[in-house]
Amino acid sequence: MKIICVGRNYSDHINELNNQKPTEPVIFMKPDTSVLLKSFPFVIPEFSNDVHHEVEVLVKINKVGKYIQPKFAHKYYNQIGLGIDFTARDVQAKLKAKGLPWEIAKGFDGATVLGEFVSKEQFADIQNLSFQLTKNGEVVQSGHTKDMLWAIDELIAYVSQYFTLKIGDIIFTGTPAGVAKVNPDDELEGFLEDKKMFAIKVL
Repeated sequence: MKIICVGRNYSDHINELNNQKPTEPVIFMKPDTSVLLKSFPFVIPEFSNDVHHEVEVLVKINKVGKYIQPKFAHKYYNQIGLGIDFTARDVQAKLKAKGLPWEIAKGFDGATVLGEFVSKEQFADIQNLSFQLTKNGEVVQSGHTKDMLWAIDELIAYVSQYFTLKIGDIIFTGTPAGVAKVNPDDELEGFLEDKKMFAIKVL
């Protein structure tokens, strides 16, 4: 299983981190060892003092594909999910300042939350979905797939130019504004439309 992530896909998130708006999707990978085991809490790693939550809509690939055209991309997935890309922001900032890769800030053990997946047929239009992350009962991130710079089918087509997509691969499609530090005892819950997709305890 590959975990393929898209950065800077929402303008408001680009602005809050003072990043430049990209001219094509920003892609990075996370290892499968970063997936937080079901029912396990998220443990803040000892090497960071500033881990941020980043809630994202997920797509699970169900068909092998390479050089997929955007008009055919919808045939390569049938499930949509919600997850968190935990990011050690302090570690990432130091690496970015040196022009170095920042996988260790994104791909450490437990950094990837995979919530429930549901059939995309439940939704009239996957590019018209709302999603939220609550922290201790308060909404901290709220997004809408219509605000993506690159739609899901466009992302699949783009990624497949470089990586053969295989059954079970997961694409993180980007996070909206509102990313912030998590602290011990925080309770995080993710919602796709009105459906709870995950609940995570932070230690």
